[in-house]
Amino acid sequence: MNFEATEERSMIRSTAADVAAEYGPEYWREKEEAGEFGQEFWDELAAAGFHGLLVPPEYEGAGMGIQEMGLVMETLCAEGCGMAGTWYLVLTAGMAAVGISENGTEAQKQTYLPDIANGKRNFSIGITEPEAGTNTLNVATRAEKDGDEYVLNGNKAWITFADRADNMILVTRTTPRDEVERGTDGISLFIVDMDDPNIDVSPIPKHGINYSKSCEVFIEDVRVPEENLLGEEDDGWWTLVDMLNPERIGFAAAGTGIGKLAADTAIEYASDREVFDAPIGSHQAVSFPITKAYARMETAALMREKASWLYDQGEECGYETNVAKATAVSAGIEAVKQSMQAFGGWGYAKEYDVERWWREINLTRLAPVSQQMAYNHIGQHLGFPRSY
Repeated sequence: MNFEATEERSMIRSTAADVAAEYGPEYWREKEEAGEFGQEFWDELAAAGFHGLLVPPEYEGAGMGIQEMGLVMETLCAEGCGMAGTWYLVLTAGMAAVGISENGTEAQKQTYLPDIANGKRNFSIGITEPEAGTNTLNVATRAEKDGDEYVLNGNKAWITFADRADNMILVTRTTPRDEVERGTDGISLFIVDMDDPNIDVSPIPKHGINYSKSCEVFIEDVRVPEENLLGEEDDGWWTLVDMLNPERIGFAAAGTGIGKLAADTAIEYASDREVFDAPIGSHQAVSFPITKAYARMETAALMREKASWLYDQGEECGYETNVAKATAVSAGIEAVKQSMQAFGGWGYAKEYDVERWWREINLTRLAPVSQQMAYNHIGQHLGFPRSY
């Protein structure tokens, strides 16, 4: 690993900071209140080249790695975008770009990757189901072969961008779990066109991040050609794993990014706000809790860098991505909590934004994998008996 601030990384950080300055807290406060998608921000990410960071150059992308994507996400989040800095990149520019680049056919790469890189195509990722939850191996959505097509049936839940996506990468079972030797067998992934009339999408009212919809998706007798299979039939679990580690790294970047945004905002406030003839930030009861959380975020960011480096080298990184995600989220949540406390009553007011960042960052302890499941994975790696 090289911690040198190369010219390339400095330029990436600077560009992300410039974008965040244009689409800062006030912009996202308005989008959140109106429940509107930030199309202008999406287009700006495309203009900056961020949608194509992970897309190979031969498909109009930059051919960079998860290290660079993590840097972009954390910078966008920390410099004013909050959760949107990760949210608008992690699915299409992250998971879909990686899944298709690593496992797609040449025809699939030609069809989808240039549009991803140019911000012209939006993907949702159909993993979670009402009954399966975190246990992805229990997905019940079925794909049955019929001639040169597959017929898809099932329900998905909490599928972000499903209301506006052009395509979905859908996780299905082509062989029932009780008919395979290992639970990871029998999983297949398909690229689905979301304008199919047999797909019904219903947004779920939710606590925060309302500048995008998360939806229930109902799939009934949807037919897709066999060329829409992503990866190998019955062996899609490993294709999915290729996509999950970047997602966890992205949420680690969100944890530290949102935490730093809230902390920096609180530090500025605490340096100006005077009570009892002194800035409240001069009191250790105010400064120490934020400082401790900041130190933990800096440490978590280093683990994210390690996980990203391993991923970019093609090395196993499941342990590191779970450590990065769990520690970044824990530290970020504490940073936002203590920042909100520093504002006192004003921390509860929407005009100071910290209450919105509190709502946003709390999702990261539930998704894309819960903190408990991350610790289960870490504990198993350390030698504890398997718990799931």
